[in-house]
Amino acid sequence: MQILFYSPDNKPEPWLAALAQALPEAGVQVWQQGMTAADVQPADYLVAWQPPAAMLAGQANLKALFNLGAGVDAILQLGDALPPQVSLVRLDDAGMAVQMAEYVSYAILRHFRRFDAFEQQAQQQQWRFLKPNDKADFSVGILGLGVLGSRIAEAVQHFGFPLRGWSRSRKDLPGIQCFAGDAELDDFLRGTRILVCILPLTAETAQILSRSRLEMLPRGAYLINVARGAHLAESDLLALIKSGHLTGAMLDVCRTEPLPQQHPFWQEPRITLTPHIAAMTLREESVRQIAGKIRALERGEPIAGIVDRSKGY
Repeated sequence: MQILFYSPDNKPEPWLAALAQALPEAGVQVWQQGMTAADVQPADYLVAWQPPAAMLAGQANLKALFNLGAGVDAILQLGDALPPQVSLVRLDDAGMAVQMAEYVSYAILRHFRRFDAFEQQAQQQQWRFLKPNDKADFSVGILGLGVLGSRIAEAVQHFGFPLRGWSRSRKDLPGIQCFAGDAELDDFLRGTRILVCILPLTAETAQILSRSRLEMLPRGAYLINVARGAHLAESDLLALIKSGHLTGAMLDVCRTEPLPQQHPFWQEPRITLTPHIAAMTLREESVRQIAGKIRALERGEPIAGIVDRSKGY
């Protein structure tokens, strides 16, 4: 069995050691930019994050590609470079869900409890009371109720916010007012004071956070985006913050990463930025999960997490 590994954001050595320990029967090779098909052993499995099309060249024996992250949009953009018979497998969780829940809970509480305003006052050496917000007026709406969105909802429920959720297909989650499909999206947005986007990026969800949709949120609403930068029309967000329709945003993702120094987001104090760190892939858990699924595939058994390419997730 041969595994080919690629992840431009990670040092390969710890991953190779973990894969070798979990799958001692496998050979593992690192793919690097500039390699040709002649430089690479024929692989049974790819373990990769944002692999280029060149990595797939000549891989006629490939059975599955394991994606080292929650979103598979970068791989789906490869199109025909990934043959249809090759299974694309996403990580079920690998420790990301609880991290995402922590991040979003912090972002919600930071805004609701006005900690962002107190931080600004402290920078100006001001000691001043600010009237607390009423939780009943701060409905939290989660846009996307998959594995990560459901875990976020579970965490937020503990704080007693009115909770809403929207998904493409109908969900029934306790304690959450659930909406589904295009027909119910507008109603979902109109009743949401803090909007959390955790959608997969597909052709249907790109630019979903545009002016026409964001204006449906009640005046004074707040945006938290932990999904993909391409979900958001950045100039529309800025315009709605400057007009006062939105009070601000906390963004972990942007269209261009790293965010260019001249980008206007840096100059808008009502936008809080973090460098795509809301949920990091945990190596040990990821390798355990990948190794277990590879062994199941080798035994001819079905596995969870296979992406439906027609849906994009």
